[in-house]
Amino acid sequence: MKIGELAKRSGLAASTIRFYESKGLLKAVSRQSNGYRDYPLEAVAVLSIISDAQQAGFSLDEIKQVLPEDSSSWKHDELMAALKKKIADIESLEVRLAQNKAHLLSLIQLIDAKPEDVDCKDNAARVMESLGIVGKT
Repeated sequence: MKIGELAKRSGLAASTIRFYESKGLLKAVSRQSNGYRDYPLEAVAVLSIISDAQQAGFSLDEIKQVLPEDSSSWKHDELMAALKKKIADIESLEVRLAQNKAHLLSLIQLIDAKPEDVDCKDNAARVMESLGIVGKT
């Protein structure tokens, strides 16, 4: 199939498909005598895998490492290792995000705990002092 049909079936722009091909992610591409690319039907599935993997956080290089030459030659151990590593990366990111969220929530509470008789400038100084940040004098 030509790139326009592949773009229609995959939902991706033709430029994106060409980019993936230039990066070596789409390998089973032949050229017709007029120079047009000719994509096999399995290219739709490969593009779906690439899109799904990117949405899961895989880089194009990571995808390229585990994407087989054809759909019948998946490298099971490498694929499983890559998937497990990505899960570990996501879990690590979740921990960092939870810490960042907790820090921001405590900062909001500290700022909101402004005494009635304190103006914003003095409250900012109070907050910075509470955080161990010495204000300019």
